[in-house]
Amino acid sequence: MTGRPRHFASDNNAGISPEVIAALQEANQGHVIGYGDDQYTDRARALVSEIFEKECAVFFVSNGTSANCLALSAYLQSFHAVIAHQHSHLETDECNAIGHFVPGAKVLAVGGPNGKIDPDSMVQAMMSQREIHGSLPRVVSLTNLSELGTVYHPDEVRRIIEAAKDHQLIIHVDGARFANAVASLGCSPADLSWRAGVDVLSFGATKNGLGFGEAVVFFDPKAAARFKYQMKQSGQLASKMRFLAAPWLGYLKEGRWLERARHANRMAERLENGIRRWPLSEVIYPREGNAVFVKLPERTVRHLHEKGWHFYSDVGPERAARLMCSWDTTEGDVDEFLADLLKEK
Repeated sequence: MTGRPRHFASDNNAGISPEVIAALQEANQGHVIGYGDDQYTDRARALVSEIFEKECAVFFVSNGTSANCLALSAYLQSFHAVIAHQHSHLETDECNAIGHFVPGAKVLAVGGPNGKIDPDSMVQAMMSQREIHGSLPRVVSLTNLSELGTVYHPDEVRRIIEAAKDHQLIIHVDGARFANAVASLGCSPADLSWRAGVDVLSFGATKNGLGFGEAVVFFDPKAAARFKYQMKQSGQLASKMRFLAAPWLGYLKEGRWLERARHANRMAERLENGIRRWPLSEVIYPREGNAVFVKLPERTVRHLHEKGWHFYSDVGPERAARLMCSWDTTEGDVDEFLADLLKEK
């Protein structure tokens, strides 16, 4: 197997973008007060509020699982449940972390096509819990982009939220790839979040140019009154917080975060278009972000792996190949992969 500088296994595998490195280096000057009482953290919080066109309570944590479970823990007690898609990261890839952050709390997994919650299934899950004897649904968690690479459009978000709010549920969005969703739709971040009725967002950046760190964004600051205590108790209050916060200054400056996401989405579109020219392939979900899910013959997967192309080949309910583009994927990477694919008969 030959080594390659870039491949299609995961956007987690990409490096740190230059503007993020520059912001981190700028913050690495002299002594600065710790635990978030510094100018870099203040500026980063203000910048997040600016892009959402609303005063928000913003907290920087180390990773996506912490962001999701801490955000949810602000609303949950031990008898509560979170409704999430059966293929969500919360349900399949977080090691039951919600039950660790809030002992007793659980996920109620529901279905829906293409990785997105079906509103009727959501309501059915709510109603299936017997009063007192079952869990009390408290939060609906959407993933945008979904784990299958699809986008919740603002009208879809609103439909789910309308049904959820009828039952006084809180709305959380796992936005590990929120940048790709916004870039795909061409809407404002506000339209895809609080204007649609979202209460709290796990705002991802690690998959789009940061080295580490995500943000928890409360669109009603009052809901975060005790959140700093939960951060501290969970080990997520960084003593040198400036190094978690400062990268966001480079990431968000002048819309670079959306430029990076648009590029990754375009590379995935280029990849999808090329794959569709190969008769033995089947793209199985709408390509709406930076991921292409495709069924390939096993011998073709082996051939591509032998050529040094790293990617997961058994993802999702269809056990498909997942080809993930990143902020640094090049047209050359895509074209070289396609050349190796199209050589396979």
